[in-house]
Amino acid sequence: MKAGLELNQSSALDELLGAYSAGGLAAPLQALVESHLLLSQRNRSYVRDLETLAAHEALSSHLSPLSNRDSALSAIFGSNYNPEPKASNDQFMPKPLYDFVGYGLKDLNWKHLLPGIKEAIVSSYEEGEVSFLWVKAGGSMPVHTHEGSEYTLVLKGSFSDASGRYGVGDIAIADDAINHRPMISRDEDCICFTVTDAPLRLTGTIGKFLNPFVSKKH
Repeated sequence: MKAGLELNQSSALDELLGAYSAGGLAAPLQALVESHLLLSQRNRSYVRDLETLAAHEALSSHLSPLSNRDSALSAIFGSNYNPEPKASNDQFMPKPLYDFVGYGLKDLNWKHLLPGIKEAIVSSYEEGEVSFLWVKAGGSMPVHTHEGSEYTLVLKGSFSDASGRYGVGDIAIADDAINHRPMISRDEDCICFTVTDAPLRLTGTIGKFLNPFVSKKH
């Protein structure tokens, strides 16, 4: 893993988790982070520490009392980041995602994006989209960069790119500074949940011809 890319990933993830702890994420990203915390133990203590710090600052502040002080403190102290994944009627979709989407993977509207790649768009808006990707074992995504930010949570399998390897529960963050080609492990298919705030842009030779078709989705 290149040192610069590793640093960027770590900083971007810390920023995302900080925004989550402060209650500043939109619903898709909140579901993504909550699912990450269920699937992986890696950042549970970090998020717990952030919320403890936020609670300490709130208690030591000399600002005027909040009208909803009790409920705010309950939200801070009531979280538990050592749970067992709860049933969601889908073995690969953690409960926060299941609650956000409303149904399991098999009921999504899957469409073939490219050979070996399926996509199911959950919601689409002018700046980007919320979707699931399913890529066959040993396959790869086209070489691409991003016009904004892309947050990817691995639900099944794993993939690798220039910034490292990502397995179940890991979050990969990419932006317009990254040009990459995620490669799927050969042992099993890879399923991911992705949230973008702008369309991706294919940069390979073939991808440049496909860009007009990809951009039509947004």
